[in-house]
Amino acid sequence: MNESELTAEARSIVRSFAGTLKPKLKEAIATGGFEHAISICSVEAPGIAKSLSETSGWSVKRVSLKPRNKYSGTPDAYEREVLERFDARQASGESPATIEQSALVNGEFRYMKAQPVEGVCLGCHGESIAPPVRAALQKYYPDDAASGYNLGQIRGAFSLSRVLENTP
Repeated sequence: MNESELTAEARSIVRSFAGTLKPKLKEAIATGGFEHAISICSVEAPGIAKSLSETSGWSVKRVSLKPRNKYSGTPDAYEREVLERFDARQASGESPATIEQSALVNGEFRYMKAQPVEGVCLGCHGESIAPPVRAALQKYYPDDAASGYNLGQIRGAFSLSRVLENTP
């Protein structure tokens, strides 16, 4: 597979991840509020990442400079550097919806896609979070750092990697 094909495959996996998680979160918000969405997200997001990793042959996760789950969301050195670049690109006017990067790194194909803050995200990730939501965050994510965001900011990224065969 060439770089263009790998990038296309990674984009498809990201669309699948977001397309599976977002409707579940919206339904949870509609039926039980943001507190319910937090409980759903704490189980569903890791499950979706695990399932996509198992079926695709890629390592699939979400990372952030301010992770909600420090165990699964803390970036490695490469991801941290890319996230910092993503923030700089967004600050200089580039739309977060289009920010992505792919590269060959130590025999792996790495792909990252920025995850911007949308309106629905602000209930759990914004600057003003209701006390019951804060309590739910503390229950499910005691080391949470993923709040204080504004609409349109980059709150993290989908991060995919795939070991390439026959790389020098």
